[in-house]
This record gives sequence, structure tokens and C-alpha cells, in this order.
Amino acid sequence: MRRKAILITGAAGEVGQALVERLAENNADDAHIISMDLNPLPPTLAMKVHHIVGDILDQTLFERLVSEYDITHIYHLAALLSTRAEYSPMLAHKVNVGGTMQLLQLAADQSEWKRKPVVFVFPSSVAAFGMGTLENKAQNPRPQEWEWNNPITMYGCNKLYGETLGVYYANHYKQLAEDEPAMLDFRCVRFPGLISAFTVPSGGTSDYGPEMLHAAAQNKAYDCFVRESAAIPFMAMPDAVESLVQIAATPRENLKHQIYNITAFSLTAEEFAAHVQKHFPNAQISYKPDINRQRIIDSWPIDMNDDAARRDWGWNPKYDAEKAFSEYLVPNIRKRYEK
Repeated sequence: MRRKAILITGAAGEVGQALVERLAENNADDAHIISMDLNPLPPTLAMKVHHIVGDILDQTLFERLVSEYDITHIYHLAALLSTRAEYSPMLAHKVNVGGTMQLLQLAADQSEWKRKPVVFVFPSSVAAFGMGTLENKAQNPRPQEWEWNNPITMYGCNKLYGETLGVYYANHYKQLAEDEPAMLDFRCVRFPGLISAFTVPSGGTSDYGPEMLHAAAQNKAYDCFVRESAAIPFMAMPDAVESLVQIAATPRENLKHQIYNITAFSLTAEEFAAHVQKHFPNAQISYKPDINRQRIIDSWPIDMNDDAARRDWGWNPKYDAEKAFSEYLVPNIRKRYEK
């Protein structure tokens, strides 16, 4: 008999490592946790799960997995992030769209086989928005999920398409009659810029925030690649991980939508720097905007309207800006570099 399992792709990334830790420590159903990435997990995490070093485009690997496990949940985190995707758009499309498509098909096949929908949790991004102009951005600071979906990056296009594919597979794939069961249970959260105290930023356009912190903690000068007035929403990593677990656990009947904005706080680069300098008074932060990355940040909204998530599944971030810095980011980053 196949053992029930939870699959996490992109497990060695910033969100992935935190999610692996969270699920391994709170595995109420005693499900087998399978993590997957092109890179190995840190040894302390690898011992808690079954980690596979592999490619999400490797169909043979997934065929072997479904022959051995009854996959009940998929957390699909694997992606080529925004800045890197701009330099390698073909690779980004292959990974971000092709990989998502393959996993959705796997989930649909599993759902059909056992006549019970696999829960498919898909983290999307603020990059799915495209505000057009700074004037639009100022006049529409909190767009709802379906507004201003005009991304200007390959990553944003990939994420928006991934959302659409998920809705298609959940609502329309093989749905020849109204009473046909759903082929999978697709649930998507659109993240703002994420900030982790435990992993180093790795290719995200919003990374100027965490990069400031890591540089300050190491007594290194930092040239911010966006201008002082650039404003986007942010979230501390524990809230991001909690949102994934929370939406996965919410009864399907409570969810009125399949795509939800979530956010925690919005800061300009200058306001972010002020929080850093409050805790690291000697921090040396200057501004040298990169034209391409500044253009991307300008296309993202100042904040996101997450009223639907708060209403439907009780979304309520633990960390506002002050608490994120004082209770999570600064203490843990200090410890990291004191070692």
C-alpha cells in the first residue's frame, strides 16, 4: 500500500527551507514529507524529510514517485525568480511554466485515480501585477486580485499563467458535466516581497530590502539598486510559510476564490533603510538605482488588497514592520553573523 505523502518542490530555496522546517515539526497526519530541489538541503533539514536532488522537468522521476506514494498535497515552490528570469527568459518559461504544467497534470491524474482532489498550493507573486505608470501606482495603491494583471517581467507572466493553468485544471479539465468532481484542489497565494533572517537573498527583485539588513549586520556598505521613494509590500518569512500551511488546511467550502492576495506591510526603500539603521546605527546605505530593476519595482503596486484572504480563511500576519525587524529579523541576523 502506498504511503500518503506531501510533496514540496523548490525545497532548498528561501521559502522552501522554512516550509520544510514547519511541516516537519507539525506533521499531525504523520504523512511522509518528500522535498525536491536541484540543490541539496542543509544537513539539519535533510534528516527530517526524504529529499530528492532532481529536476521538476524530469517526468521519469515523478512517475517513480507516484508509483511509490499517494501524494495528497503539493506545495509547488520551484521557480526561476524575477531578476534571473529576465536574463534567461526561455529557461524561466521552461521551469516556471513547464514545471508547473507537469505538476498540475500529475495532481490531476492522481485526483482522477483516487477520486479525491489533490491539494495543490501555488505561491504566486506581486510580480503578476503591472501598474503601467507611476501615476497608476499612486492612484491604485491596493489592487485586488483581478486588477492590473499586466506584468512586465517573464517571471510575472509565468506566475500569472501558472495561476490561470491552476484554475483551468481545477475547474475545467475533463469537466464534461456539472456534477463531475474537481480534478484537483488548486489554492494560490500572491506573495509580496519576502524577507528571511535565515537564508541569503537569491535573485529576487525585492531583495534590496534583505540585502540591506545582511550588509548592515556584517558592517558592509550597501548600494541600494532602487531609489529612496520606491515602495512595494513586504512580509516576514514566518508569515509567508504560515499562509501556505493555513490556506492548505482551510476547508474547501470556505474558500470563495482560488487566487488570494496576501501582504503584511508596505515600505519605501528609505523607510526600510530607516528600520535597518535604527538597529544598526553604523549601517552605510546609499542609492544607485539600476534602470532595469527600478523599472520592475515601479510596475508593482505599493500594497495589495488582501481583504478576501482575511475574510475567507482568517489571514492575519503576525509581523508588522516594527515587529518584523525587532522580533524576527534583527535578532536572528545578528546571531547569524556573530557566529
